[in-house]
Amino acid sequence: MNIGEIARRAGVSRSTVSYALSGKRPVAVSTRKRIQDVIDELGYRPNATARALKEGRTRTIGLVIPPAGNRLTHMQLEFVGTVVEAAARADLDVLLSPSGGDHDRSFERLISEGRVDGVILMEIRLRDTRVSRLQQARLPFVGIGHTADDPQMCWIDIDYAGLIHHSVHHLADLGHRKVALVSRSPELVTAGYGPAHRALEGFATAVGERGIAGIDIMCGDDARSGQESVEQLLHDHPDLTAITTINEAALPGMQRAIAGAGLSVPHDFSVTGVAARPWAEDFHPPLTAADVPAQEMGEKAVSLLIERIAAPDTHPRRILLTPPISLRSSTGAAPARRSTGADARVNVVAEGAPRG
Repeated sequence: MNIGEIARRAGVSRSTVSYALSGKRPVAVSTRKRIQDVIDELGYRPNATARALKEGRTRTIGLVIPPAGNRLTHMQLEFVGTVVEAAARADLDVLLSPSGGDHDRSFERLISEGRVDGVILMEIRLRDTRVSRLQQARLPFVGIGHTADDPQMCWIDIDYAGLIHHSVHHLADLGHRKVALVSRSPELVTAGYGPAHRALEGFATAVGERGIAGIDIMCGDDARSGQESVEQLLHDHPDLTAITTINEAALPGMQRAIAGAGLSVPHDFSVTGVAARPWAEDFHPPLTAADVPAQEMGEKAVSLLIERIAAPDTHPRRILLTPPISLRSSTGAAPARRSTGADARVNVVAEGAPRG
């Protein structure tokens, strides 16, 4: 059933039916009632375009994701799935748009062609041109993550600095005197990826406060990179006894490297960090970690965006989550035979990681 059939049965033109549905032009009350009677009789439901015309909206939101060529982490996939589900509950469609490199054209079309009522932006950089472009276009948006300092940005994020800071103190309390931070890929860190830089900030502060040695290293977001990075760490720093990480996708490879070195977790070596719960629970033994509440973040991002669409001039809300660290089985007392016993304050040793 379509507008043409409704027009024929109501004895009016197609444009009159369209105007009655969209409200773009006045239609006589008697004519509108005749059209509505036919619609009720036929059980016609206006399609999304007609409904959007009537409401002045597309009923669609954009979700800007990393480039399709990059393998999404479990956490990123959970963000995507949760946003889609939360949007569906609000009777909204979701248009996925990759961003970065050659995909910037897709992002520009999303903004300039009026395809969406608002945007949820993932993988935020400390200085992010996409944020300024959305602000310039006056398109409501919410970040899963946030820039270095933008009081006009609405966002929800994890306190990576605070959580890594806390995890280092946890390891120091267990007697570990040399700890490494395994961060994200060189490409992300170089681009100014917020979580990586904030994690490094928390790491550097904590090792300074505790007077222990700290090494930070960038690592690709995959198991092979995790294995190679930890193998290199153990080769270059045989007195290393613990790792904290924000790179959940590298965890399986990190575990293989530790086992390949003949070390047992947590008796010989401790591992902790920030990760989605499935990664933490699949680690052996289960990972002591701050479990990222990806579902809560995705749902809240949709809620915040709906608020921004309805009232774009209201003061932007900013939500920083600090999930508790779940003490599982991957951390334990530092092994005396591998401890250096160094008590002097040692600066963080950077292994190629640029400072943000």
